[in-house]
Amino acid sequence: MINRICTFYFTGTNTTKKVVKRFSRSLGKYLSIDNFYDYNFTTPKMRESMPVFKDGDIVIAGVPTIAGRVPNLLLPYLNTINGKGALGVAISLFGNRNVDDCLVELRDLMENGGINVIGGGAFVAEHSFSKILAKGRPDEKDFEIVDNFAKDVAEKIKSNNLSKPNIIGEVPYRPYYTPRDRHGNGINFVKIKPKTDMSLCIDCKICARECPLGSINFDNVEEIPGKCMKCCACIKKCPTGAKYFDDEGYLFHARELEDMYQRRAEPEYFV
Repeated sequence: MINRICTFYFTGTNTTKKVVKRFSRSLGKYLSIDNFYDYNFTTPKMRESMPVFKDGDIVIAGVPTIAGRVPNLLLPYLNTINGKGALGVAISLFGNRNVDDCLVELRDLMENGGINVIGGGAFVAEHSFSKILAKGRPDEKDFEIVDNFAKDVAEKIKSNNLSKPNIIGEVPYRPYYTPRDRHGNGINFVKIKPKTDMSLCIDCKICARECPLGSINFDNVEEIPGKCMKCCACIKKCPTGAKYFDDEGYLFHARELEDMYQRRAEPEYFV
């Protein structure tokens, strides 16, 4: 029934990639399939086209949770998914707070694009805003659950059970999560952009090359004329720590998350 395992994902700081790739390799082992296709649509260039999937494929799609939903700047692209009857598994990563409606929204985007989703998983990753919130995750305990998830999906496929699982989340989707300041006022994140400490910057251009929106000026990395989705790829991938946020509202929210969500959130999957 399955001829090819396809990975299809957005990964600002590589955590989504780690989970999706681990799942696909485990699934391949359990199904005795070694035909893999990888499509990483993190960069703007890769979102200029959409791969075509087909019957006989299983598509492992992954995105990070931003404000409790699929990142809104990815929706125009994900609304062009071309599934053609492939099977699918939806995977969402979240930064130790909550996956909210991201996973169910990803499932619906896949289904609307012609992919028959037979499983879904919400996994934990180090929060993009923090170096201590879910630090080092996904870790080995998480990957053990990824492997169990893959095994259960493989058994479902072998039994020819293509039923749709009940996936966590609400439909209609809730509004994007709105952080609030200490006075209860909403924090407008739209115009907040990272700064650059030029005394640390070595002009390696990693931030400009890695920005998923192509928003950083390659010739002058201090300048960010485009939109910022707060994925923090530029900050976490900078080799010298030159990129940072200094907005008071952003920093307050980051500290609040670290204070409120210190417990170890656990992954969940649905088959």
